[in-house]
Amino acid sequence: MDADRSVALELRTLRNMLKRQADGFIHQKYADQLTGMHGWVLKFFVDNQDKEIFQRDFENEFSIRRSTASKILQLMEKNSLITRQSVSYDARLKRIMLTPKAIEYHETIIKKYVALECELRKGISREEMEFFFAVLDKIKKNLE
Repeated sequence: MDADRSVALELRTLRNMLKRQADGFIHQKYADQLTGMHGWVLKFFVDNQDKEIFQRDFENEFSIRRSTASKILQLMEKNSLITRQSVSYDARLKRIMLTPKAIEYHETIIKKYVALECELRKGISREEMEFFFAVLDKIKKNLE
């Protein structure tokens, strides 16, 4: 074990490798329709379909500015992944709704993420995974 290795650098490197895998698949499969960020956004909207989600909820969930959220949502709307629907109780608010096309994309992306998760866990025992997650939990707690 190398005590001189940087935890932060190793985590950053791993994050970059995972991002490349996910973005590569999304770009290959959906070209200019989706970005890697859109995959995470779709997951958020799918996971919250039973709730009314507005742009401010999206901004808060991803810790992004209003202008960034607007650009992402405009592109998703242009690509027929979402619609924005007015709500009866406040004319200023528009609920974000997924289209059937977005649900289909999400299902394909989830299958890829499940395969990636299996690849990541290959050759690692259950005990090693438990230890890995315990260490990650401690690192996260240290950063709180």
